[in-house]
Amino acid sequence: MITAIEDYFTKGCGRCERFAGPDCSTRQWMQGLNDLRQICVDAGLVETVKWGHPCYMHKGRNIVIFGAFRGDFRLTFFNPALMKDLDGVLQKQGPNTQHADMIRFVDSAEVARMRAVIRSYLTEAMEYAEAGIKPPREASDVELPDELVDALDSDPELAEAFRSLTPGRQKSYVINLSSTKKPETRMSRIEKFRPKIIAGKGAIER
Repeated sequence: MITAIEDYFTKGCGRCERFAGPDCSTRQWMQGLNDLRQICVDAGLVETVKWGHPCYMHKGRNIVIFGAFRGDFRLTFFNPALMKDLDGVLQKQGPNTQHADMIRFVDSAEVARMRAVIRSYLTEAMEYAEAGIKPPREASDVELPDELVDALDSDPELAEAFRSLTPGRQKSYVINLSSTKKPETRMSRIEKFRPKIIAGKGAIER
């Protein structure tokens, strides 16, 4: 995966064999992605790279992350349970997603048309970060490490696959990730575990 922000806008995320090639999903949506980037930077967000994607932060908290796919590109909000969605533009990543958390674009020109709305949603999310407001923890059989929560928020395919796992398989990943104290180690393990989660397997299954 990439670690430099400019690589995303010139080569892609580095998570598949189409990286840096003409068939990379980012190529199709480059104008829209660049427009989203400018809106985020103009809003005062700090630009970083996480999980191979542009991630924008405020007051040390993740606010939004980009994603580019074959059929669309997305601006996904962290902590979506807090968002009021006054303009009704947020959509769920999939049928098992609990909260609507993304603005989905199928035309790069949509970003410019929605600039004011996007900026207002970013401002709302930034205000929650400034106030230290977080959504209440929802009831769950297992408490997920923060790094896994962030990874699921940023990766729709991974989120759907993880939620489809049996409670026991989910717990196997939580136990494995919780056994290390370093966030960077947990993030590395999540990336390593991704193919197994997609395949419906637990952490210790072959």
